[in-house]
Amino acid sequence: MRLLAAALLLADAVALAAPFVPSSDQQVVERLPTKANDPAARELNALRAAWRREPGNVTRAVDLARRWFEQAGVDGDPRYVGYAQAALQPWWSQTDPPEAARVMRAVILQYGHRFDEAVADLDAATRAQPDHAEAWAWLAAIHMVRADYARARDACVQLEPLVDDLIAAACRAYVDSLTGRAAAAAQALREALRHDREAEPAQRLWALTRLAEIEERRGAVAQAEAAYREAVGLGRRDVYLLAAYADFLLDQGRPHEVLALLKDGERADLLLLRLAIAAKAARDVRADGWARELQARFEATTARGDTTHRKEEARFALEVLGQPGRALALARENYAVQREAGDARVLLEAAWAARQRDAAEPALQWMRSSGVESTRLQALAARWSAPR
Repeated sequence: MRLLAAALLLADAVALAAPFVPSSDQQVVERLPTKANDPAARELNALRAAWRREPGNVTRAVDLARRWFEQAGVDGDPRYVGYAQAALQPWWSQTDPPEAARVMRAVILQYGHRFDEAVADLDAATRAQPDHAEAWAWLAAIHMVRADYARARDACVQLEPLVDDLIAAACRAYVDSLTGRAAAAAQALREALRHDREAEPAQRLWALTRLAEIEERRGAVAQAEAAYREAVGLGRRDVYLLAAYADFLLDQGRPHEVLALLKDGERADLLLLRLAIAAKAARDVRADGWARELQARFEATTARGDTTHRKEEARFALEVLGQPGRALALARENYAVQREAGDARVLLEAAWAARQRDAAEPALQWMRSSGVESTRLQALAARWSAPR
């Protein structure tokens, strides 16, 4: 079940850089900050050793690739996804690879926003194996990112008999919360969490993160913070959770708490962005240095032709650099690919700052058609109809 929670949570995390694929496992890119007595490091080393002994063994390759991918969710480092891709190299370009390699390939493809290719792989996997829970979980996540709620709901229905009740409830709530049933979604998810207190930490972390986001969109601040705190209290480092909680604190005008929450988190681009925003708001002396570092990272990804980081770069341009025109261009590019609540928010904020009403229309249309309930998005949309 750890795989399913990872699928649904890790799909939320947007890569700020395309994964670098080393030419061989012997190529040293960086010494990883792990300790010899760290259980996770020992597990990873054992998987690498097994793969080196049998690089053509698809089971060993997929196990290693999956572990690298999970590490990307822990540390927010896209290079780990490149290592995962390298492990799959013998099957990467095959038209009909083994099912396990096909699904893992789809996971890596969606990380780089190659959604059509990822969905094609996952659809093929579910046709061949209708009870492939991991494939259905990833399909649900990708369809949500693309605002294809009918297909996301269908994937959740297919997933339900294959997983524990908490994951099934969380998948349904994920869809319901963005299609006009946010209160019911929050209640159902809270009940599921109450009834399944023995669920694995990865499952509870994902469900609690979802609950926090649903409550936050509804404007239930106290309930949202309680869910965020409980998720953080599980003691499992997760970049997406930390970024989401940091955004919540920023919206509540609490930048100093963000600086404490994300202490030593500069390695992850997602967290460095929040640190830069918080430092600027708090007039922290580290603000300029973090802004320069983040600018250098964005320039490096652009030089490589990577376009997977547009939402975060748009936020950086708007909230740190104060460049609404640049922010709007980036937000529009991002919204053409990803259409979740956070993507809509960035587009609405950038369009308002640039005073370009037409640019906001895709997000406004999505709000009307989806039935999404979000106090913040509604307030942003209301700006356009309020007297100036």
